Amino acid sequence: MTEGLRSRLIGAWKLVSYREIPVDGAEPFEPLGHEPQGIIMHTPDGYMSAQLSRPERPGFASGDWFDGTTEEYTAEATSYIAYSGPFHVDEEKQTLTHSMFVSLFPNWTGQTQPRVVRIEGGMLHLSTASPIRSSGRTVNSALTWRRAEPN
Repeated sequence: MTEGLRSRLIGAWKLVSYREIPVDGAEPFEPLGHEPQGIIMHTPDGYMSAQLSRPERPGFASGDWFDGTTEEYTAEATSYIAYSGPFHVDEEKQTLTHSMFVSLFPNWTGQTQPRVVRIEGGMLHLSTASPIRSSGRTVNSALTWRRAEPN
C-alpha cells in the first residue's frame, strides 16, 4: 500500500526556492531573493508552521524588538513571511489546505488557503491554488522545499 499524502507531509522541510509568477505574463520574480531561507513543518497532530526569510536581514540598532525605527520595521516586515495553524489533507483529491491561526500578514489571519501539492522523493512542491496579490501584482506563488535532515 502506498503511503498517504498526509503522512508524507509530516516533518520539517527547508526552503529551496520561492518564485512569484505574474498572471499577466510578466517575468517571474523572487520576493525574498535568490537564496531564501525557511522552514515549513507539518506535525502529526495536524498543525503546520511556515517561516520564510530573506537572508542576511539587518538587525535593529536598539537591540529591542519592540523599539525599532519605522525603517527597521518596514525592512523586517517586507523580508519575512510567517503563518501557523491547522492543516488538512483530502487523500482522495490529493489536496492540502493551510488554515492561518496566526500570521505576520494580518489579512491572512483566520483564512484557509488551498495549496497545490506534489512530493517527489525528498522534495515538496507547494503553490497557490489561485492567484494572490504580491508586490503590487497578481501572481501565483511556487515554492520548493527539501526534506530537512533529522537533528
